Amino acid sequence: MSGAATLTEPRFAAGDIVLVRDDYPPGHIRTPVYVRGKRGVVTRCFGAFKNPELLAIGKDGLPKKILYEVLFKQTDLWPDYAGPATDSLLIDIYEHWLTKA
Repeated sequence: MSGAATLTEPRFAAGDIVLVRDDYPPGHIRTPVYVRGKRGVVTRCFGAFKNPELLAIGKDGLPKKILYEVLFKQTDLWPDYAGPATDSLLIDIYEHWLTKA
């Protein structure tokens, strides 16, 4: 075995409040800057996929990472957001970018 563990169980479930890592590593990062350090709510889990951050630099993308759909309030993302307070944004985020809030 190559040492790449296979993920079987997601750490988060729909309804869990999560915090996105506030990190700015170099390379091909799939997590938008404007959600880093922000709280959101997991709405669903898509399952395990090869890590696109590794695939982008010619690696095998292993170990696979769990991908979630996370809901953010627009007013939490943009302090001067002038739209309705109920507006939200759904973003797909990999598990290694999330912690339980």
